[in-house]
Amino acid sequence: GTYRAARASVDVALTAAEIVVGGARFAYGLCRPPGHHAAADVFGGFCFFNNAAIVAHHVAATTGSKVTVLDVDYHHGNGTQQIFYERDDVQFVSLHGDPKRAYPWYIGHAEETGSGAGRGTTVNVPLPAETPDDVYEIRLADVLSRIAAFGPSLVVLSLGVDTYWNDPISDLALTTEGYRRSGKLLGELGLPVVVLQEGGYDVEAIGRNVHAWLDGLLAA
Repeated sequence: GTYRAARASVDVALTAAEIVVGGARFAYGLCRPPGHHAAADVFGGFCFFNNAAIVAHHVAATTGSKVTVLDVDYHHGNGTQQIFYERDDVQFVSLHGDPKRAYPWYIGHAEETGSGAGRGTTVNVPLPAETPDDVYEIRLADVLSRIAAFGPSLVVLSLGVDTYWNDPISDLALTTEGYRRSGKLLGELGLPVVVLQEGGYDVEAIGRNVHAWLDGLLAA
């Protein structure tokens, strides 16, 4: 059933994008399986088709506008970076656990900024272990200014909540309230946002943490 599920996840993502392109401020796509580790020709990390990349490419290709993918999952979105690394119409911005200690290990370093036409359109912010809410929000505010300067028509948010302090396989220290404030920061950018679900492994906390992100977006 993997192929059917992965294709259905793509359909969910594209439907969320259709809602936003049609005029909504935000839409949330509950994508399962997730997508951001899937590159153009390889799957990994529970990801088979890259939902966020498919949405970003579709919007850029059909509207002629620029798009930003903002990835806040603990694990770097290596697939998304690979897909857009040489393109200038899609910006990839990621805050994540430093790949020196975190999956996918080999990609996601700060010096990776794009190549060719895409030089400067990749922004990586590796974070130290135990990064708390206040430090995270400073880093997020900084990359949001980079997004504003890029001038996209919308943002695709790869929303992972495995940055939570109690996540069993990650080591950052964000709280539910920190997610709400992060969502508000993004909402204050004033851009439409397609929110697509990525990771999160504290099963009891996933729902309230996602709700907090969405509440923050709506409160902006």
